[in-house]
Amino acid sequence: MSHPSKVKGNSFERELVTKAKEAGLDSQRAWGSNGASLGKHPEVDLTIDVYDIQAKRRKALPAYLQVPDCCDAVIFRQDRGTTLVLMELDEWLSIIKELKALSNKQ
Repeated sequence: MSHPSKVKGNSFERELVTKAKEAGLDSQRAWGSNGASLGKHPEVDLTIDVYDIQAKRRKALPAYLQVPDCCDAVIFRQDRGTTLVLMELDEWLSIIKELKALSNKQ
């Protein structure tokens, strides 16, 4: 029997793949959460369309990473780091689907 955190992670990855497919996007989970099974870096857990995703599920996120109802996203960066965007999954999937539709029209 798998460790509870592994089971939790696997179920989250499957949830993300299902949600992406429901949004009309191609998505696939890497076997054993190892991107090498998809020909990707081992840290890749799944793909959504052309994007390589590493999924992390935590009991709680820091308060500063919570997207307020009045905002669409939180943008943050650690000192001398890369700037990152945090937004709701449904919003991101919608953007990806729209971009894919636009690229298919060209």
